[in-house]
Amino acid sequence: MDLSTVLPAITAAFLASLVEVVEAFTIVLAVGLTQGWRPAFAGTLLGLIALALIVVILAPLLGLVPLQLLQFIIGALLILFGLRWLRKAILRASGHLALHDEERAFAKETDELRHHARSQRANYLAGVAAFNAVLLEGLEVVFIVLAVGVGHGVVAYASLGAAAAVVVVLAVGLAVRQPLSKIPENALKFIVGLMLTSFGIFWTGEGLGVEWPGADLSLVGILALFVIVSAAMVLRLRPSRRAQLKVVK
Repeated sequence: MDLSTVLPAITAAFLASLVEVVEAFTIVLAVGLTQGWRPAFAGTLLGLIALALIVVILAPLLGLVPLQLLQFIIGALLILFGLRWLRKAILRASGHLALHDEERAFAKETDELRHHARSQRANYLAGVAAFNAVLLEGLEVVFIVLAVGVGHGVVAYASLGAAAAVVVVLAVGLAVRQPLSKIPENALKFIVGLMLTSFGIFWTGEGLGVEWPGADLSLVGILALFVIVSAAMVLRLRPSRRAQLKVVK
């Protein structure tokens, strides 16, 4: 197996999964600390079961789609998915959008759970919150793993990257039992947005029959181009020194 294909797939799956698992863990942790670990674990388990069923149903269907068509469809979806992350990352880096704060998200989720704590359905609502977090964030992980792995048959390697992210977050999270605010999530989202968009361009091109110069190594060139363009956009969108002084005055 070519390392130029395997390593980007593992890296993209690991970093993207790290972001999604941190966000899911924040909600599950809030449920556990405010309402008890029983609904937190129950909601998490049901979410994982639902994800497993989706994968079992979806995986055989992908084998029925011609590879070139599959590469085009996944590539187009990756472009949309990656550009969404990249757009937010650029706006955050340039100061036009507030940085994502896991401690603030944790506090918000905790307040909502405490508000419903006296309700007779408190445990049910807490379990639903954990279930929704695991299912929704997990679906994004499943999509990313399939998207970056199916084109060149490296789903197993991409899955290893995602599994490693889960292990890292759970190990650190269960040890500290606090929101993982020290993880540079906004920087990770920027990197993942760049990688997913680059993968999307590459897969879409292959789906259209484009013969990329250097084959898989052309991914590096596409990624470098997006890095340069994104950095230029951040610099262009940042308020000028003169504008900042006017705001201070």
